[in-house]
Amino acid sequence: MATQAASVPKKRWIHIIPAAFLMYTIAFMDRVNIGFAIPGIEKSLAVSATIAGLASGIFFVGYIVLEIPGDTTVDRPVVDAKRFVLFSLIAWGICAILTGLAQNATQLLIIRFFLGVAEGGVWPATLVLLARWFPMEERARANSYWMFCLPVASIITSPISGWILTWTDWRTLFILEGIPPLIWAVVWWFTIDDSPDTAKWVSSEERQYLDQKFAEDRQAIPVTEEKGSWVDSLKDLKVWYLVIVYFLIQVGFYGVALWLPVIVKGLSKQGFGLVGLIAALPYIAAVIGMYLNANHSDRTGERKRHVAFPLIIGGIALLLSGWLGLSSPLLGILFLIISEGFVLAYVGIFWTLPPLFLSKGSVGSGMGLINALGNLGGLLGPFLVGYFITRTGSNLTGIVILSISLVLAGLMTLVFRYGSSYHQPVEETAPEREKVAQH
Repeated sequence: MATQAASVPKKRWIHIIPAAFLMYTIAFMDRVNIGFAIPGIEKSLAVSATIAGLASGIFFVGYIVLEIPGDTTVDRPVVDAKRFVLFSLIAWGICAILTGLAQNATQLLIIRFFLGVAEGGVWPATLVLLARWFPMEERARANSYWMFCLPVASIITSPISGWILTWTDWRTLFILEGIPPLIWAVVWWFTIDDSPDTAKWVSSEERQYLDQKFAEDRQAIPVTEEKGSWVDSLKDLKVWYLVIVYFLIQVGFYGVALWLPVIVKGLSKQGFGLVGLIAALPYIAAVIGMYLNANHSDRTGERKRHVAFPLIIGGIALLLSGWLGLSSPLLGILFLIISEGFVLAYVGIFWTLPPLFLSKGSVGSGMGLINALGNLGGLLGPFLVGYFITRTGSNLTGIVILSISLVLAGLMTLVFRYGSSYHQPVEETAPEREKVAQH
């Protein structure tokens, strides 16, 4: 089987992953760059850290609006996915630029809300797109290679944003970083293909290989082929369980991500130019962690522990960062780097879980529901950090809460069972069955 896979052309890895990667890298940059703008926003618009945290997180309230509808759209005729992302690129580029023109806190909150609306649906749409191109034994790697965009966007955003703020202000930051999605919209339209059925560049060997592997997936994974919708997802308790898990993950992740420049600045006592370089280090560690974890997960066929253990270890490292950073800034930064190296390693593997128990017709909507409601943790996490900074003058209390959230998410993943689709441990199953069903 490995020999067969090695002999098959792999053009899909070159055509699909880079286009999706760059598209969402731009999206994530426009989501997290507010972390660098917070000090300027607080001073210019005369708002507290609590309101700044709310402005960071209200994005995720808007995110819900098109999350599931957008995902439902791409489960219809495949051309809709291409158009949906195209219009999203244009809309969030405009909203990103408008953020730099906000004149008061109300305008800032409204624009950030609509930025979330504009980006809603793109994440599950891309997951569905990848599911059409990569069978289960490749899925963790495909998801993770695409999701490298999360740390890479932060690696790019941190030094660029720090450099821009060294020479100009937060308004110019948003305007300049709002232009790339408008440019990439053109590239996206002429680059992406929705499925092997519509791509002219796919060879007959690669198409035959994909047809065979997808057929094997349908036999190995005990889900039905009936039509489904987001309503079916609402009725599935396992979906709601993963909503809670993902919510807790996002509380921890975005609580750190959107306040990272402020946290690093507090630890290092440096200007934003150097802070931008230091803030990139945790995400370099995240790229390494994601790569190693995804490849090991696909090699062993195991899923749950590859999600749970990185979250638990990353949460503990984050707690140590906040505690040790009080007396040693260097140790604080070191454990912050270690934390991100583990925390983001979960992400590609997590999204291999819903297809293991949802029907083909509802898997996309199920992932949309998990992503939409779970991402509300991205509202709570930054708000809590900002609230406790306002109340105590320190970020330690907020970091403790974020750490607990990550560890709890990891423990919940470990005990999660898929009901009738739950399989025996890896050592009691056949190797090929492990590839698609072990969790």
